[in-house]
Amino acid sequence: MTITRRAAIKTIVATGVGSAVAGITYGTAVERHQIGITAATLPVSGLPIALDGLRVGLITDIHHSRLVPAPDIVQALELAMSARPDLIVLGGDYVTFGDRAFVGPVADLLASLHAPHGVFAILGNHDDDRDMPAALAGKGFSVLKDQRTQVSIRGETLTLAGIRFWTRRADNIARILKGAEGTVLLLAHDPRRLVEAATLDVPAVLSGHTHGGQIVVPGVGAIARRSFPVLSGLGSRDNTSIFVSRGVGTVYVPVRINCPPEVAMVTLRQRVRA
Repeated sequence: MTITRRAAIKTIVATGVGSAVAGITYGTAVERHQIGITAATLPVSGLPIALDGLRVGLITDIHHSRLVPAPDIVQALELAMSARPDLIVLGGDYVTFGDRAFVGPVADLLASLHAPHGVFAILGNHDDDRDMPAALAGKGFSVLKDQRTQVSIRGETLTLAGIRFWTRRADNIARILKGAEGTVLLLAHDPRRLVEAATLDVPAVLSGHTHGGQIVVPGVGAIARRSFPVLSGLGSRDNTSIFVSRGVGTVYVPVRINCPPEVAMVTLRQRVRA
């Protein structure tokens, strides 16, 4: 039997469309709910031996909404607590588009979090500047809005500096860091702040925002990959290391493809210079 070129193309297109539909269906019904825990080792320049091995739980981009239900968030929080982190960082975007209907509920869910050295939060581009930080502070969390704080751990100082999403210029970040003591960990929702952090010789950065691309097409990758220096996982620039989490929730479309949600357990290690 002879197969015409047109018939072959139709078959290929139909197969491709079918695969795409199956992928979207799976990403909507299954993958976006399959939250896992990711272990990563973040090399930190100048990290004191006493802080080597410090474990930081990173939970970001929850996006609690009608499309990101409470059970998914509870699952993520339980995973984070089961790993027994030394401290916890909340990386922003707790709701979507600043939806105040979910501000109180997501704060109530997060209230279960605790760690020996505290829980620290920053804001993302979907968070408002008043209600969300107030709700988090009301649960006992330290909310860093262009601010820094110090934590004393095993006789050493760890400075956590948290910046707003819209704080982008190196000179503005430098003012926040001025006079910081010990090892500095920059908490920046947007991983593009790696550039400014490297300029300022900040040892390490924790970020989210990208969702890891949320939809990663085989052979093509994530559409957003070119917009960020690191889309997910570990990266570095000069003397500065970064870890970017894929986050918990979704935005715009309730689907994840080849990009499952995560909470991260980031272990700080002394960076070995080449």
